[in-house]
Amino acid sequence: MAHIFSSIKESLTSVLPIAIIVLILSVTCVSLDAGVLVLFLFGTILLILGMSFFTIGSTISMEPLGDGIGKSLNKNSKIIMPLIICFVLGFIITISEPDLQALAEQVPTIPNAMLIGCVGVGVGIFLSITLVRNKKDISLRSMLMVFYILIIGLSFFAPDEFVATAFDSGGVTTGPITVPFIMALGAGLASGMKGKHSGEQSFGLVALCSIGPILSVLLLSIFFNPHPATSEYVITDVATTIDAFIRFLIAIPEFAQEVCVAFVPIVVLFVVYQLITRRFHIHNILKMSVGFVYTYVGLVMFLTGANVGFMPAGRLIGAEIGASSYKAMLIPIGMIMGYYVVSAEPAVHSLKRQVSEITKGAISQKAVAVALSVGVSVSVGISMLRVLTGISIMPFLITGYAISLIISFYVPHIYTGIAFDSGGVASGPMTSTFMLPFAMGACEALGGNVMTDAFGIVAMIAMTPLITIQILGLYERRKHMRRIRKLHTEISMVKDDIIFFDEEGDTDE
Repeated sequence: MAHIFSSIKESLTSVLPIAIIVLILSVTCVSLDAGVLVLFLFGTILLILGMSFFTIGSTISMEPLGDGIGKSLNKNSKIIMPLIICFVLGFIITISEPDLQALAEQVPTIPNAMLIGCVGVGVGIFLSITLVRNKKDISLRSMLMVFYILIIGLSFFAPDEFVATAFDSGGVTTGPITVPFIMALGAGLASGMKGKHSGEQSFGLVALCSIGPILSVLLLSIFFNPHPATSEYVITDVATTIDAFIRFLIAIPEFAQEVCVAFVPIVVLFVVYQLITRRFHIHNILKMSVGFVYTYVGLVMFLTGANVGFMPAGRLIGAEIGASSYKAMLIPIGMIMGYYVVSAEPAVHSLKRQVSEITKGAISQKAVAVALSVGVSVSVGISMLRVLTGISIMPFLITGYAISLIISFYVPHIYTGIAFDSGGVASGPMTSTFMLPFAMGACEALGGNVMTDAFGIVAMIAMTPLITIQILGLYERRKHMRRIRKLHTEISMVKDDIIFFDEEGDTDE
């Protein structure tokens, strides 16, 4: 019970700031319909409760499962079967990700099954590549440089309308279901390594698994050659609080079914793994089973609150500001919302907790949280600038990834892994259900091209933390070097004192 109250308190702290910002906007510069505001408030309650249950559940179910499978794969001396298992795992957890389903719905020119299957294959291949990286102890930085150069090269051959969508797919694929599992899988795979490499190899799986969808969607857009289209978004009128409540009652079964479809492969995986390895004792099985229930209930509540409550509010706020005479305020308002919205991402809490555990507190959760918030704030500001001006996303992506890869040469390797993992973690359901609709509403009000100007905000949110987390690494490294220099100075002073004492006091002996 204490864990539940602690988790609710943490969720309240995460969600409350963005709720307050929306309320302030609704009584100052944006005239939200009363029905939309009621939906938002109901959604906020569901978000807080959902995040609380999800955090507790994923900690005692998804993470032990991922860690156990990772350790089992690490112990297998052969390579072919583990590679096949990694591919299947990557494919299963990807096609189960609710964020990917949401993205597929917003890309009407590519059939949903084709897009989801293509992205699943991409993640499966790159999860297999991470196993090879672990076995051969290949530098994450080297792999990232090779693959991002390939991505940038392919992007010049893909239709402009789908470049942003491809990069967005890399962000949404690593959502609330996949992140806890993949990060724990990485820790399990690295468990057999000794010394500092164990901590370094624990991170990087999310980063590499985010690359697969980008490459696969770029290739799909080149060979499938889809023609861009737009779909009209309709907000249902809500006249009373009862109408709002009914909207949630109608939506909950839909998301319950969606999450159930996503969870069935994970549960089957758990059962099969337990039958083959007999790894978990009966009390662990019972505990993890309860954890799966908590995770399921929490994710249903969270997604319902985000989609029904937050999506209409985000869309209308963006449209209102974009159509006003102070449309330039999109940039500062977007930056403020971006700073706080990342704290409401469920997977962010998993990342912060694992970073603190693996580094034994050397990298604090607070430092990671601030670096993420600053990065997302900057990325949303740039995205709003793109909405206002129609500037292509490619110069920002090329510059951002180039800077992040250059910085990687000057920071400890573990910060590079954490940074590139954090990009995928930061771009979760809150981004796709609040910040993306915010950008789309503003873009439509300004008469821009939604596919080229609004899409890409997920990609930007996934990119900027790569820089800010590594800047944190530079700062920590500088502090560490200062401590070492100070220690050397103190040692030198002690040695001088000893020599002086020997010369003055011990020479008579």
